[in-house]
Amino acid sequence: MELRRDANGLLALHKPAGVMSHPNTPADQPRALLTANYQLDGEFFEWPEDEAGGRGRLWLLNRLDSATSGVILAATSEALAMEVRAQFKRKQVRKIYGAVVFGIPKRPLELWRDLLSIEKRAGQIRTAAGRGQVLAESQMSLVRAGRREPRLALLRLEPRTGRSHQLRVQCARRGLPIVGDQTYGDFARNREFARQAGTKRLFLHSMETSFEYEFGGRRHAFSAKSPLPEEFESVL
Repeated sequence: MELRRDANGLLALHKPAGVMSHPNTPADQPRALLTANYQLDGEFFEWPEDEAGGRGRLWLLNRLDSATSGVILAATSEALAMEVRAQFKRKQVRKIYGAVVFGIPKRPLELWRDLLSIEKRAGQIRTAAGRGQVLAESQMSLVRAGRREPRLALLRLEPRTGRSHQLRVQCARRGLPIVGDQTYGDFARNREFARQAGTKRLFLHSMETSFEYEFGGRRHAFSAKSPLPEEFESVL
């Protein structure tokens, strides 16, 4: 679903939980954001546009884990894609997430700083905290504490670095695993929660992305929001 498009061709889309940002193999296409061919080297989707052989292209600008829902960005031109990707590399893109976790934070507002190790194992990324050399920093604020059992909390998370699986690992390290996290979470509590609530989704959602960029000799501001899914509030 398209959330916003500006005059330069910058798009914000809503990615549902369980949908891949892009296919890694042709077999993944039915589960990807677009059911079109994806060029891994150029990081764009491509499809036939007309009978004369024209091709439509959409460049992917960032990624979300398949289990995470919310705002994801794309561009309709390569030049624009290169400029916005540069903003990500310079850490000039502000991203805000909502997460439901098991447990209640000790303090309502904290700056989380961890050293992570990030490894690729059999084509999958695995991140660990406390014994690496990659700095991860996130601002955490408590939005609401649930009153029912199991005790849950809704957190607002703003990563200041963009490390793989950063938020999931930082939450787990503080005894606040994200509900439904099948990699870094509390597996026993996940099973019981899924039985009671009737959902196995990861309760992590990209709510807002905002930044400024230069294009066509002018400076532009861009912001897109994806409302927090109703189920995030309903489980508290």
